[in-house]
Amino acid sequence: MTEETTPPEEPTVPAAEAGESVAEPTEEQMRAALEEEMRRVHVGDVVIQSVVSLINIGARRTGSTPDTEAEQDLTQAAIAIDSVTALLPVVEQLSPEQAGAVRDALSQLQLAWVKAGGKQTSSAGPVGAGEGSSGGVQEPPDQDPPSRIWVPGR
Repeated sequence: MTEETTPPEEPTVPAAEAGESVAEPTEEQMRAALEEEMRRVHVGDVVIQSVVSLINIGARRTGSTPDTEAEQDLTQAAIAIDSVTALLPVVEQLSPEQAGAVRDALSQLQLAWVKAGGKQTSSAGPVGAGEGSSGGVQEPPDQDPPSRIWVPGR
């Protein structure tokens, strides 16, 4: 009895690697793919991803680490802080289990902003702690600014 051997199969190489040109998707195919992706995306996921991105970019704009010093832009960091602060109630509603981590990261970002020289009274200053903050509005010079400490009954 003789054994028949079959030649080993040649490994397949994608056309692009073999040097052949691959047809680019048409505009209609790209639009259809985008539409399909949009059907699957949940707004809550985009909100959470946006908050994480804002925190990360805001941290870089504080220039608080040696590798980000050249990127320091406290106005941009303040915008990130204000945006995350505004979205925090939405995060708490959408994902209570992630809200604590977002609050912690926001606190760290606010601290880095202050250490970098950010000032609450600037027109672009972050709202920060939410209620009771000036929101960038300066108090008249003859009045003391309101306390940022929450006191029951006030």
